[in-house]
Amino acid sequence: MRASLLQIDVNEDESVASRRLRVADLVRDQAGTDLVVLPELWTTGAFAYEEFREQAEPLDGPTHEAMSKAASDAGVWLHAGSIPELAAGTGSAAEAPLYNTSLIYSPAGERVAAYRKIHRFGFDQGEAVLMSAGADLVTVPLPETVLGLATCYDLRFPELFRGLIDAGAQTLVLSAGWPERRRAHWTLLARARAVENQAYVLACGTAGTHAGVPQAGHSIVVDPWGEVLAEAGPGEEILTVDFDPAKVAETREQFPALKDRLLGLAIPPR
Repeated sequence: MRASLLQIDVNEDESVASRRLRVADLVRDQAGTDLVVLPELWTTGAFAYEEFREQAEPLDGPTHEAMSKAASDAGVWLHAGSIPELAAGTGSAAEAPLYNTSLIYSPAGERVAAYRKIHRFGFDQGEAVLMSAGADLVTVPLPETVLGLATCYDLRFPELFRGLIDAGAQTLVLSAGWPERRRAHWTLLARARAVENQAYVLACGTAGTHAGVPQAGHSIVVDPWGEVLAEAGPGEEILTVDFDPAKVAETREQFPALKDRLLGLAIPPR
């Protein structure tokens, strides 16, 4: 199976509309790839808080239209990163809840899933107060593997990934806008999630600087043993890697650690 991670530079001098068109063309260029992955909030920038509501759109908005057509034109499965979603049917645009929502498309251009980010970053600021929290784990069956979806800050919460594995995920796909100052955590946690879940991790981040926050870049693909198959540099880059989905079952059979999980452990009283 071949995956291409599109590490997009969210340049403040480029309009959202222009970037949307440019990224759609980049997706089309990946014809022949099985799965294409985009970063978190690449339309606005993950730290451009003041633009979240201004650029928010419904699930069937302009990003959906552009990504649906691009996936169909290229004939690829597309994880289209995430958008600031304006929740439909919930009042005026100034009052409706916002979600950080990832969109997934089939090679026919059909939107087959949407994942609302569960863990919001900001410690009672920024995204944590501007966005509502999702509540559902999302998996997506592909012919070769089952994707489990997560977004950026989710990477720090291993219980979410355990839930995805219990739901059948074999390839964990993460879109992010991860800051450069914590890049060491990015690679460490991506490898940890792969090892502890005996799954592939495909983690796609943004490049450049937006809202004054330098981005880590360094999108990464990790195999079920924790080996790094490919890693991008800091700038805009397309990271393409071939991987074997059968290795997940082989790893879990050779080293069946997941069978030894002890669940429902009681917390002792203090």
